[in-house]
Amino acid sequence: MNSPPVIAIDGPTASGKGTVASLVAEKLGFHYLDSGALYRLVALGSQKASIDPTNGAELGLLAQKLVISFKNGQILLNSEDVTEVIRTESIGLCASAIAVHPEVRQALVGVQHGFRKAPGLVADGRDMASVIFPDATLKVFLTATADARAERRYKQLIAKGISAKLEDLLRDLQERDARDSSRGAAPLLVADGAKVLETSDLSIDQAVKTVLDWYQAKTA
Repeated sequence: MNSPPVIAIDGPTASGKGTVASLVAEKLGFHYLDSGALYRLVALGSQKASIDPTNGAELGLLAQKLVISFKNGQILLNSEDVTEVIRTESIGLCASAIAVHPEVRQALVGVQHGFRKAPGLVADGRDMASVIFPDATLKVFLTATADARAERRYKQLIAKGISAKLEDLLRDLQERDARDSSRGAAPLLVADGAKVLETSDLSIDQAVKTVLDWYQAKTA
């Protein structure tokens, strides 16, 4: 039996991959996996349980026990709506720090595979094409310059009424890029066979159309 098709979209933080992936999923009627949210949920869970972010073994055990669900645009952790809470910069930084642990990554592999259901899945993250779905129908590496990504993140935060400094965001992005690219477990990289989409000068609609065109060409 053939597995449902997967579009795997990887890329650095604030590259717009989440927005593009969710819109592509919507257009195709596919399921959507925001794998970054899973790491943010483990980060939040670790803070609630007072687990040291350097303790990979305990974090891995925690990740196995979390009850996570995505419903109607909401993200629930142990039945609590944490959609907004996990989007804070502090949780994002913590998530990047705990994502280096192989125990955490391994614990979440099965969770991510569970999202692969008919009629198909669009998954975004750092290692969707390279590790989690290496047989994806379409692999995309979505990127943008650090300056463009910092500006996008700045506008997002300001729009939500959260105060931010552009230079601080740029520094955080560069540090996170370095950590994500250099970690031993599933580093951020362009997977074999992936198409690179540079979005610094593209609108969201243009990026979504490009991915849809690539998918249609692959499945024609």
